[in-house]
Amino acid sequence: MSLYRNTIWFLNGIQQYTRKGYEATSKDFETKDFDVSVVGRSYMITGANSGIGKATAMALAKKGGTVHMVCRNKDRAEEAKSEIVSESGNTEVYIHILDMSQTRKVWEFAEGFKKEYPSLNVLINNAGCMMHKRELNAEGLEMNFATNTMGVYILTQTLIPLLQKSQDPRVITVSSGGMLVQKLRADDLQSEKAHFDGIMVYAQNKRQQVVLTEHWANVNPVIHFSAMHPGWVDTPAVSTAMPQFHQMMGDRLRSVDQGADTVVWLALSRAAARKPSGQFFQDRKPVPKHLPLAWTHSSAEEIHSFITQLENLARPVQSQHDVDPEGHVDAATPQFV
Repeated sequence: MSLYRNTIWFLNGIQQYTRKGYEATSKDFETKDFDVSVVGRSYMITGANSGIGKATAMALAKKGGTVHMVCRNKDRAEEAKSEIVSESGNTEVYIHILDMSQTRKVWEFAEGFKKEYPSLNVLINNAGCMMHKRELNAEGLEMNFATNTMGVYILTQTLIPLLQKSQDPRVITVSSGGMLVQKLRADDLQSEKAHFDGIMVYAQNKRQQVVLTEHWANVNPVIHFSAMHPGWVDTPAVSTAMPQFHQMMGDRLRSVDQGADTVVWLALSRAAARKPSGQFFQDRKPVPKHLPLAWTHSSAEEIHSFITQLENLARPVQSQHDVDPEGHVDAATPQFV
């Protein structure tokens, strides 16, 4: 069954997820969907110094938006910012240095951002990782899970109050079509029980993101939530994490701009905001979250268990504080550049 499901998924991907797939569907795109000015609206993008994140930041800056680039590497972030400002002519571009795998730091950053800025209109959860060996972060969380799921959960959950008081708030999570071959494993969120396969762990994290998006849409009706699949894109992350796949697909892979198109559409267009919240998008259209005849659906009990586990894992991180010698509590102030 697993082999059948994976084969169906791959054949489907060759048709839809490649450059040709994008070229076919983009013929039906409404160009007027991008005829908007977003001066005064603010956008936070994680993983914004390369690949889809950078292409998204560039597109939003060109439209006049205030762009908050959340990046792990300061030098690469500065380089990307310089390029974006130069090409867009928009100086409202800010860098925030943060490693999304450091769970406590993510919470501290989000708390600091809420104090520093009066609004945030759109959060784009784009940063991700695919590690092929099991490693743990400082909080003892598996690194893929820490970055792809826990980081997204804590950043979004902490920023929800700020988003709620902002106009037309949206949260977009860059997931992956790979999640279609995974059922939420609420009893093994950190991939401890089976053989550790980085690609399948990543796909499981991406399923977790889609379930989270549905949950958030249900409990936060003021905010428009969406997850999306960018297709198979030629990014530095793909070439590093999946070199054989990258080499095999070659120029059939989408460009970063093609991969970012639906992210930008979800962030900018009025048409996107009219779609029901909580959906999974591909090439500007909602698509099924499960393959035909798939057994990847989750029960209400499994989803409840998943959310409860995330809440429990977040609690100790959110209650930790540094105390200076005089007894003052210090939630570390993030670095704003």
